[in-house]
Amino acid sequence: MQTKRTIFPNKLLPYALLAPQLAVTLVFFIWPAFQAVKSSFEREDPFGFRTTFIWFENYARLFADPGYVNSLQKTAIFSVSVTLLSMSLSLLLAVAVTRVIRSNRAYTTLLVWPYAVAPVVVGILWWFMFNPTIGIAPYILRGLGISWNHRIDGNQAMILVVIAASWKQISYNFLFFVAGLQSVPQSLTEAAAIDGAGPFKRFWTIVFPLLSPTTFFLLIVNINYSMFDTFGLIDATTNGGPNQATNILVYKVYADGFLGLNIGSSAAQSVVLMLIVIALTAIQFRYIERRVQY
Repeated sequence: MQTKRTIFPNKLLPYALLAPQLAVTLVFFIWPAFQAVKSSFEREDPFGFRTTFIWFENYARLFADPGYVNSLQKTAIFSVSVTLLSMSLSLLLAVAVTRVIRSNRAYTTLLVWPYAVAPVVVGILWWFMFNPTIGIAPYILRGLGISWNHRIDGNQAMILVVIAASWKQISYNFLFFVAGLQSVPQSLTEAAAIDGAGPFKRFWTIVFPLLSPTTFFLLIVNINYSMFDTFGLIDATTNGGPNQATNILVYKVYADGFLGLNIGSSAAQSVVLMLIVIALTAIQFRYIERRVQY
């Protein structure tokens, strides 16, 4: 059996097709990353008139700062919470939709809509709903005997941003889980049902292992999302407060660099954040992927 291979008669054509993507990667990813690494070893005045090379002083000050250690802890709590909540709810919704034979397309369309909303808009929507003065959620919670004011309670502020970030990401996870569930052969689940396996056992022993490639992919995407793509949501909802309770790493990079005008420290924080994400991705591919069944 012969395998078909694509042959380019023009040797420059493959490079010409790759050139736009390579240019975008170089300009918007490689070059900014290089500039961040360079700035992390420098001390620069707020106006950019004078730069001094100081080696690892920015990093030493960074890890000696209690505020940065607190930001690391808040980022870990936020990322784990958003990843678990968004993936578990999206899987539950995907399973529910696949069981609906009629109008499943309508359900799918409605559940996908939140993904089209910008993070800043998501933050503003949830800020209005949970506003202690005019929000409907605190009014309902007061009827249940719960006092809600995320502007002075750090735990409530963290709960708010976790819920908002998870709501934004559920639609993305839902699409992939639905596609994965539809690719599971029904003959396997029918055979298990004939053997006497209940719905939960069929899902846990047959369906979920077959979803492991999708779950592994979404695990990486959700961790990266919670660490990088939630800046607008945090900025619109809590501004990192109260008392640094929601000041995750990506927001602290902005606050120190653009508000505090400490370019060197901000660059060092961005480099550390990038290394953390690279390390987590490498660990996932090295150890977690072994449990994935393709």
